[in-house]
Amino acid sequence: MTIELTLTPESIEGLSVYPIDVVRRFGVHAFVTDRSGGVSPAPFDSLNLGDHVGDEAANVLENRRRVATAIGVDESRLIIINQVHGRDVVNANEATSESSGDVIIDFGDSFAIAVLVADCLPILVVDEDSPALAVVHAGWRGLQNNVLESALEQFEHHDAVHVFLGPCISAQSYQVGPEVAEHFVGVAGALKPDTGDRSRLDLRAVALAQLQTLGITDSHVTVAQQSTDGATTFFSDRAARPCGRFALVARRVIA
Repeated sequence: MTIELTLTPESIEGLSVYPIDVVRRFGVHAFVTDRSGGVSPAPFDSLNLGDHVGDEAANVLENRRRVATAIGVDESRLIIINQVHGRDVVNANEATSESSGDVIIDFGDSFAIAVLVADCLPILVVDEDSPALAVVHAGWRGLQNNVLESALEQFEHHDAVHVFLGPCISAQSYQVGPEVAEHFVGVAGALKPDTGDRSRLDLRAVALAQLQTLGITDSHVTVAQQSTDGATTFFSDRAARPCGRFALVARRVIA
């Protein structure tokens, strides 16, 4: 059975963050950021970490610096790449400002790795038997493109892998058309009928089904219960556009 929990905010270096305590025992420090504690003005207020949404570059750099400090690394070692809703993997050791992909893998090399979201599903993958860990950006396109399969190919023993699913848009707020729904017909719990030809899509249900198919033990999967609905705590592109991006950030502190 998967573990369900509600993340509890803490103040770290002046930021309100949501620690992912279930991975601490594996020597991983990880948290989810929220909207607060940054320098960006509305509509990106205030801890926007996305450099592609129309916010001033200086604001984004300062916000990322604050997150780097909170996770315990120099800002140059906070790895964020250009996300493209695909399945490509980038090694943190090889990442540059031009790197594109939706998975970042690190092997305990003192980097902090992060994915940015505003309704998509942020995922953390941790290996209990090695220093390897990964972060995954999973919207419907990424899940349809098997981004989780791509991420888990980086881990040798799936029975030693632990996965955390972070805050994302809920099925109640995620209406999709038939061109999206057709990719997830047959996935248990993924779709609920809505008005006309519309459906409500549950990204977490899709991810859970895929993880099971990929051989991840149910008890090794933890699901955060918070959603991005309403854009009050976390940014939500569905609720307010344009908007900023929040992050799931992780680093290995004990290799």
